[in-house]
Amino acid sequence: MKALRLHGVGDLRLADEPAPVPGPAEALVRVTAVGICGSDLLWYDESGIGDAVLTQPLILGHEAAGVIVDGPRAGQRVALDPQVPCGACETCAAGRGHLCPQVRFLGHSVTDGAMRELLAWPAANLVPLPDAIDDAAGAMLEPLGVALHALRLARVRPGDSVGVFGCGPIGLLLIQLARAAGATTIVATDRLPHRVDAARRLGAVAVLVNGGTERVILLDATAGRGVDAAIEIAGEDDAIETAIILARPAGTVVVAGIPAGDHSTIAASVARRKGLDLRFSRRMNRVYPRAIALVEAGLVDVASVVSHRFAVAEFEAAFRTAVRRDGLKVILGPSATAPAGDTP
Repeated sequence: MKALRLHGVGDLRLADEPAPVPGPAEALVRVTAVGICGSDLLWYDESGIGDAVLTQPLILGHEAAGVIVDGPRAGQRVALDPQVPCGACETCAAGRGHLCPQVRFLGHSVTDGAMRELLAWPAANLVPLPDAIDDAAGAMLEPLGVALHALRLARVRPGDSVGVFGCGPIGLLLIQLARAAGATTIVATDRLPHRVDAARRLGAVAVLVNGGTERVILLDATAGRGVDAAIEIAGEDDAIETAIILARPAGTVVVAGIPAGDHSTIAASVARRKGLDLRFSRRMNRVYPRAIALVEAGLVDVASVVSHRFAVAEFEAAFRTAVRRDGLKVILGPSATAPAGDTP
């Protein structure tokens, strides 16, 4: 089978490897779609994320869908839940498997990911896909789950105002989820004009980051009150600061972005004086059934965040596109399901 491995900073190599052999309670999956996530780009750019560093060549990719090729479920289309907690520790017993200290995660540390033809993965983590959700949309259930978990932490209620700071794919999914949750006013920022435009199309009052002047515009959009819930999903200090400044007193700020270099700073005096509830979001927790239900009900359009599709053999062009942030989500598949660089 073909597998795409990261050997060092910017050093991806596509090579032939033996097909994996499923272990107990595992099934073999033929991967049909895998998204390039911002965390994959951190591995690509820095050979690690925070204190997790590259110790051996690693297959990236955790946003994935495929078809089971063996066992009693052969032929079933599935989305891959990428995290496997130990199930035995105190954290898992409390229902927080995403925070398990021993969690295995596709494409992270020493656990090979989904940028390959075949993958052996626990059958319990293979979530059946309804016919209405195609393979690319099935891969997008993972970033939708990340957005859904962050929104849960933000405790958004009908009638609330919400800020989303970072309008990449997860940010755009957050805007859709906030609307579905009943938010009356949604404000958003990003550094890239095409992402600001996408946020506006989804109903947000969105502005381009411009030296802090965007904060005045967005504060005016909330009638000077600020937002009830502010979610940072850019991985940048400026976005965290904007979230803190625009949050109302006693509001909630959720930090969900992953910074380069593993350090973030906050405007501590402002956060303290407002008495903000500052929360950190990691990945997702038991969200696939709800994510699928939201897509099937038409409340979230995951296809709207897919802008480019490439065959795995075109990985160099795919990663160049993702690194430049030319569009939104870049999808890799066995072959391009649309022309390379096609924007739906």
